[in-house]
Amino acid sequence: MDRSQNTTDMVIVTHHQRVSELTLNRADKLNALNADLVDGLLQGVADAVARKSQLLVIRGAGRAFCAGFDLSGLDTMTDADLLLRFVRIETLLQAIYTAPMPTLALVQGRCVGAGADIVAACSRRVATADSRFRMPGLQFGIVLGTRRLAALIGSDAARDILQTSRVFEAEHAKSCGFLTDVCASDDWPALVTQAAADAAVLDDDSRRALLQQSRDDRHLDQDMAALVRSASRPGLAQRIAGYLASLK
Repeated sequence: MDRSQNTTDMVIVTHHQRVSELTLNRADKLNALNADLVDGLLQGVADAVARKSQLLVIRGAGRAFCAGFDLSGLDTMTDADLLLRFVRIETLLQAIYTAPMPTLALVQGRCVGAGADIVAACSRRVATADSRFRMPGLQFGIVLGTRRLAALIGSDAARDILQTSRVFEAEHAKSCGFLTDVCASDDWPALVTQAAADAAVLDDDSRRALLQQSRDDRHLDQDMAALVRSASRPGLAQRIAGYLASLK
């Protein structure tokens, strides 16, 4: 096994044969997405593409997959700082969504905001029964991953989830199509092995063609534009601070 870690140690990048695994490695922060973690994930996706991996697996260390956008230090950030960070997250989501190999998200525990968007960007999405999901971005005016979610689960279901930002559990996530399967983490090694075997059935060109023709890449620039418009509206830091205050 060829195993390497990036210099920040925030993402563990593991390559075995033609399977690449990215592990979000901020367990003490519930894998909340700070700038270094997002950069590490982007580099990990690029490494998998460069290695011509047949399968990309994304998981989170510890008891949660991802607590979403890291809002620590909000009082030191300008609207421009926040805009750049959200743009980098959308760049990551598009890199996962358009990857030339199947992508498999393995989820446990809490999965919030941009973390849930990472899951939605993957072509296969598996979670443990105790997983919980929430997508509160519109509560502070951020349009992130909205079209992809609507394409995945349907416009009505997406509007319900995003309008209310209510928590939805694994079984509901599976029933609406957000998840492709619910299973115990003990079953994940066998699941990855089978996913790798399935991915190897087609040659690289056929696999890439299948993925391209079975997703909608026409609106990627519009997705980025929608995010930028929402994040560039003045007062982003204040809106986020108000959202955080409402949770207390």
